[in-house]
Amino acid sequence: MSMKEEIKRLESYRGAARQGGGPEEIEKQRKAGKLTARERIDRLLDPGTFIETGMFLGHDFSPKEEKKTFGDGIIAGWGEIDGRKVCVMAHDRTIHRGSVGRVGRSKYCELVEIATQSGVPFIGLMDAPGARIEVPRLGAPEHGFLRFSFFKRHVLASGVIPQISAILGTCAGNAVFAPALTDFIIMVEGIANMVITGPRVIRVTKEVTHKEATIEELGGAEVHSHLTGVADFGVRSEDECFQLIRKLLSFLPQNCREKPPRIKTEDDPNRNVDELEDLVPTESSKTYDMDKVIERIVDEGDFLEVKSEFAKNVIVGFARLNGRSVGIVASQPSFLGGILDIDSSDKESRFISFCDAFNIPLIFLIDNTGYLPGVEQEHGGIIRHGAKALYAIAEATVPKISVIIRKATGGGISGAGGEKDLGIDRVFAWPIAQRQIITPEGAVEVLFKREIAQAENPEEFRQQKIEELCSLLSGPYLSAATEEIDEVIKPGETRQRLIAALELLANKAEPRHYKKHGVMPV
Repeated sequence: MSMKEEIKRLESYRGAARQGGGPEEIEKQRKAGKLTARERIDRLLDPGTFIETGMFLGHDFSPKEEKKTFGDGIIAGWGEIDGRKVCVMAHDRTIHRGSVGRVGRSKYCELVEIATQSGVPFIGLMDAPGARIEVPRLGAPEHGFLRFSFFKRHVLASGVIPQISAILGTCAGNAVFAPALTDFIIMVEGIANMVITGPRVIRVTKEVTHKEATIEELGGAEVHSHLTGVADFGVRSEDECFQLIRKLLSFLPQNCREKPPRIKTEDDPNRNVDELEDLVPTESSKTYDMDKVIERIVDEGDFLEVKSEFAKNVIVGFARLNGRSVGIVASQPSFLGGILDIDSSDKESRFISFCDAFNIPLIFLIDNTGYLPGVEQEHGGIIRHGAKALYAIAEATVPKISVIIRKATGGGISGAGGEKDLGIDRVFAWPIAQRQIITPEGAVEVLFKREIAQAENPEEFRQQKIEELCSLLSGPYLSAATEEIDEVIKPGETRQRLIAALELLANKAEPRHYKKHGVMPV
C-alpha cells in the first residue's frame, strides 16, 4: 500500500477510536445525563492542547472484531490548563462500561508514572464500576506496568505532584480507592456515586440490614461531602467541575520542587481592613461568620474553601495575599463555636500536610474554646485524631503564621495552630484576644476547690475568685509579655501584618534530622 493509503487507514482507525463504543453506547451516556470521556477532556483542557497516548491499546484489529475496544476503556494523555502542562485520564464508559482490565491498568499506571517523572499534576476523570473480570491468557506477558497497581503509583506520586480526581459517574471498588489516594476529590451531584462493593451493594444491604437503600443514599455526592468527608468538593454540573479543577490548580505549583505561581493583584497590600472591628463581637458568647473575616483579609475576597460541608467548625481552603498562594486554617465560631473535634482534626491535618508538601504557607485564624467534650468523642478516639493535627502542624516546614482573633483555650491553642513551640513562626493577637490554658471558671475550681467548700457562701466566693482571675488573665498582654504572642495588632492591620510576615519568611529554611519518614498517629 502507498503512504497515502496507509495514512488514510490511520485516519480511519483514529476516527473509529474517537467514536468509543459506537453511537448506541454514546447515546446511553447522553441519556444518563453525562458527557462522553472525550468531551470531558476537551472541556477541561485548553483548546487543541490534548495529546493522546495508547489510543489503540487493547483493540483487536482483525476483520472479525465487532466490539469496539479501543484504549481498553481508558483515554489517557496530556495537555494544558491555563498554559501549564497536566496529565489527564478519563474512563470511557462506552467501552466495557468503563471497567478496568489489564491493558487499561497498564495504561493508567504509565500515565501516573509519566506525570510523576515529568513533574506535572495528574487529573483523573473517573466513571468506572471497578475492575473487569478477565481470564488470563496462557503465556501472556505480565511485565512492566502490568505488574503495578495504580494504588502504588498514586502513593509514589503523593507529595511529588498534585493529584485530583473528579467523580463523574457511579464508581466502585478500585475505582474509589484510587481517587481516595489522590489529594482532592470532586463529585458532581446527581451523577456521581462512590461505594466499595459495586452494583450488588443495594441488594446485599437489603438482605443484611433489611433496609432499602439507593446508590445515592449510600455513596452520593451529598453523603460524601457532608457526612463522610471523602469528597473535598460537591458541584452541580460537569462544567462546574472542570472550572473548579482549573481554579484549584491556579493555587498550586506543578510539583513539590516548585513554589506556587505568584499572581499579579490590584489589591493593595497595605490596605486596612477596619470593618473587622465591627464584624467580630467583643463578647465571646456572641457568634460571627469567619468566612467573612477571611474574605476581607485575602486578595480581592477570593477564597476557595475545601470540604466546606464537612466538619464545619473548622474552615480550610486556599487564598492569596499580595499574589502569593496561602492555605488558611480557621475556626468557625458560627458552627459549634469553632470547637475542635474528631472530624475537624482529620480535615485540618490532611490539609496542612498537603500545603506543606507543595510549599504553600499556612495562615491560622483562631477563635475556639478547645476540644469538644463527651463520651462519644472520647470513645471515638479524639486523643488519636487530635494528635494528627498537632503532628501535621509540627511537621510542616512552610511559613506558619497565626492570628488569635478572640479565644484560644486549652488544647485548642495547639490544635488550632497558636502554639509557638509547635513551630509557628509568628503569632499575632487582636486586642480582644484571650489566650488561656484553662478558663477562669476552670482555674478557680482547681485552685480554690477546698476554699470554696469551706466558704460561708460558696457561690459568692467562687464568683469573686473568677472575677479576680478574669481581671488577671484578660486580654493578650500577659501572653505577649511571656513570648507566647509576638505582637498585639489592630484588627484592621491583619492583612498588612500577614503580608509583611510572608515576605519575611518567603525563603524560610528549616533543617530537620534525617529519617525515612515520620509516623503520624492515624
